[in-house]
Amino acid sequence: MSTQETPLKVLVIDDSNTIRRSAEIFLKQGGHDVLLADDGFDALAKVNDYQPNLIFCDILMPRLDGYQTCAIIKRNAKFASVPVVMLSSKDGVFDKARGRMVGAQDYLTKPFTKDQLLQTVQQFGIVLQGVS
Repeated sequence: MSTQETPLKVLVIDDSNTIRRSAEIFLKQGGHDVLLADDGFDALAKVNDYQPNLIFCDILMPRLDGYQTCAIIKRNAKFASVPVVMLSSKDGVFDKARGRMVGAQDYLTKPFTKDQLLQTVQQFGIVLQGVS
């Protein structure tokens, strides 16, 4: 079984330039197309144009936090089925539960490794390929 059948379009939303760049490098090394957004408002504008297959969304961001961003994306019927993975430096049960309440499919604790990030993408890639 090959690790990656089809490159996915992945949107990474994080106010940390370091996290965005790390994720971009890791994902591109994994053969994926990557788009970056530095906050929730920036992301909402890009989701519609880019139509990602998967979204990584930081929780703690200025103006519009990750929970609000995820909830808005999930309320749009066009993007309701796009998996959202919350990113947080806290590994709390409350954060995970709240993420699920707004429609997030998974949760990744920062800092993440290349393997953790690509494993998460692969997990959703397999699901997405089964759908398409």
